[in-house]
Amino acid sequence: MVTPMLKRIHVGLGGTPFTLTAIQYSVELAQAHQAELLGTAIINHSRMIALSKTSEAGTDILDEHRRLEAIDTRQKQAIATFESRCKGSGINHSVTRASGDPFEKMISLTRYHDLMIFGLRSLFEFDFLETDGAGPLSRLVSSGVRPILAVAKEYRPIRQVLLAYSGSMESASAIKRFVTMQLWSDLRFKIVTFEHPNDIAQTLLNEMAGYCRAHGHDVECEHVEGSPKQQLLQHATGWNADLIVLGNGSKRLWLKKLLGDTAMNVIRHADIPLFVSQ
Repeated sequence: MVTPMLKRIHVGLGGTPFTLTAIQYSVELAQAHQAELLGTAIINHSRMIALSKTSEAGTDILDEHRRLEAIDTRQKQAIATFESRCKGSGINHSVTRASGDPFEKMISLTRYHDLMIFGLRSLFEFDFLETDGAGPLSRLVSSGVRPILAVAKEYRPIRQVLLAYSGSMESASAIKRFVTMQLWSDLRFKIVTFEHPNDIAQTLLNEMAGYCRAHGHDVECEHVEGSPKQQLLQHATGWNADLIVLGNGSKRLWLKKLLGDTAMNVIRHADIPLFVSQ
């Protein structure tokens, strides 16, 4: 059987507080897999104007130009860092700068890449209004962009991975996708399931653990009786997870189904990277 390989990685260079971490992970993975990188920086002028008109801090054209100039400066700095890191590591790379709707551009560009990397709570500076409850992660995933590595502000080596398993086909597919992509080596897995009756939970855990062990991974399992809405992040933090693997359905986010109405609030406050797939 041919082992799936990671060959093309797309990383957002929005100049946000998450960008340096996204660059670090992308370079790390490109080196490990001999993959090529595409860095993308986009300014959404129309969105910026909408934000400026609704902001109490400034409503005039001068303020709008200052915002755009600040974004442009941060993106240029991000591009310079990205290119420097890639050249220093001997990585084949390219950069795209564009103007328009960041989501439409990113969705189009990611069709031919194996993995997309961007920040947990920010794809591009000011690319969505604060009242937009869906957030960048849900919009991209629901549009079919996957798999996604959504990174936190602080870099952390990926050693311990929490696999959130609901028993659904979507969450099973996400776990299998992560396992077969082999993004990092020497990983320790923990499979956790929530709310199921104990006998069903143990069956689910044993079967998924068997799959992971067949691929050579050290695995432990735990059934948590509480709701994932309250327990998932707490459990991941307590176990010192470096990454959480989640799946989604084709028509709605499995993440939102898993966490209920607090899903986007959790994304905004989590400091653990997420791997989201189907």
